[in-house]
Amino acid sequence: MLPSRSDFPPDFVFGAATAAYQIEGSHFGGAGPSHWDSFAATPGNIADDSNGGRACDHYHLWETDLDLMRDAGFDAYRFSTSWARVMPDGRSLNAEGLDFYDRLADGMLARNLKPFLTLYHWELPAALADRGGWRNRDIAGWFGDYARAVHARLGDRLASIATLNEPWCIAWLSHFLGHHAPGLRDIRAASRAMHHVLLAHGTAMQVLQANGAQNLGIVLNFETAHPIDDNPGAAISAARQDAIYNQWFIRALMGQGYPETALEGIGPHLPDGWQQDMQIISAPLDWLGVNYYTRKLHGMVPGLWPNGHAQDGPLPKTQMGWEIRPEGLSEFLIRLSRDHTGGLPLYVTENGMALEPGKNVTDDEPRVTFIADHLRAARSAMDHGVNLRGFFYWSLLDNYEWAFGYGPRFGLVHVDYETMKRRPKTSWHAFRDMLRPD
Repeated sequence: MLPSRSDFPPDFVFGAATAAYQIEGSHFGGAGPSHWDSFAATPGNIADDSNGGRACDHYHLWETDLDLMRDAGFDAYRFSTSWARVMPDGRSLNAEGLDFYDRLADGMLARNLKPFLTLYHWELPAALADRGGWRNRDIAGWFGDYARAVHARLGDRLASIATLNEPWCIAWLSHFLGHHAPGLRDIRAASRAMHHVLLAHGTAMQVLQANGAQNLGIVLNFETAHPIDDNPGAAISAARQDAIYNQWFIRALMGQGYPETALEGIGPHLPDGWQQDMQIISAPLDWLGVNYYTRKLHGMVPGLWPNGHAQDGPLPKTQMGWEIRPEGLSEFLIRLSRDHTGGLPLYVTENGMALEPGKNVTDDEPRVTFIADHLRAARSAMDHGVNLRGFFYWSLLDNYEWAFGYGPRFGLVHVDYETMKRRPKTSWHAFRDMLRPD
């Protein structure tokens, strides 16, 4: 059983989240190719050799999915627009794509759902990837133009706008570790992307504010980094990982500069004159989104910087193999408030569990326990003075889980990928019981 809604303030926002490429179907609505389409078409990149061409067919079934949000009693829906659908070549508008998001926004309001928009959830038009993508400084201006276009069409109905989702994944996971599109393993490319994602955020903030947009933020992901053992090298490795993953973006956004521990390896490859961009990057936020899933244990290995390796800890695991450690959520919320954000409003914008379905695909009691434990962790952070305003579960639907394909199932709602039938799980019913006790 989940905690009671009365355990949280009356205006606390409960919602669920999705992302365009993972649910909509990239082959519909005049969308152009994205770098995820080309990444997925390359052998060995996706676990089941699948792609997001059809995904959950949300492009056609959006009304059904919004009904599921409404019927569960959620207050808000965190969704993303596809840059490749809005601007198939990255620069020119696609009326068909904008019309879809117009209908979607109206559909949310008709169901008393607050639209929480994320402008970029990893879906870069292939035409811009051809021009260097996140390695190219010009992307800041391209992204600003995209932000202006989406706000011009939807801004009058949005409750909030996040510029980017998880810049660590956009930059480091994708350009240094190579696990996401564009699949590079290049320290120079990664370092430039680590800076340009923030410059794009700051540029979009300027554009949006100049056009009257309000309630603007960004969504960062955080992952606990602990030493694997008592070896001094493990402590160094964990500190490096923490600097790259957990400190790089929040420090820059809060005007605290890039962490020295990360600059040791990234600094030599940053673009010339990067210091002059830090004022744009640190434009004041109205709120910060916090995504939290797990912890990793880190040790040092011989080799080039950052010369570390990671493994999951000893606690129970999700279907992804990720260690379940709810206290990490409260630890990060308290740490952020203490060290970086002060009284800035925070939202848990993603927290969720992949779970292998059993014979009864809607029976997901372990997920109910997972959600309950993390809601209690969120409440604990609030009891410690954190200005937490909302909690969004990831995800409403089982969906295309990027490089893992269609195997992992994070959804509150089961999706049959052949028939596209939606079936609410026990966890969906648990949220309904919590949010709609009548």
